[in-house]
Amino acid sequence: MTLPSLLFGLVIALLIGAVFHLLRGGGLGRLILYLILSLAGFAAGHLLGEWRGWILFPIGPLDTGLAVIGSLVFLGLGDWLSHIEIKPDDGSQV
Repeated sequence: MTLPSLLFGLVIALLIGAVFHLLRGGGLGRLILYLILSLAGFAAGHLLGEWRGWILFPIGPLDTGLAVIGSLVFLGLGDWLSHIEIKPDDGSQV
């Protein structure tokens, strides 16, 4: 993969994470979480497409379609998992 395609993928992944944060809201911690999840999902989607030979929307050497899908899947799962509340144990035995 060339450096321009790597930078282009980085810009797309960060843009997806920022738009997701804009839609879902939250503080600085959520923004950082969404950006990291978007980058990881984008890379995982692209690598999955390369490994399986699936091509959805190629832009040069970058499989943009599967990368965007991977980014959205990671963001959705990460957002869902980050909203799970752990109830404290009150010490009673049932």
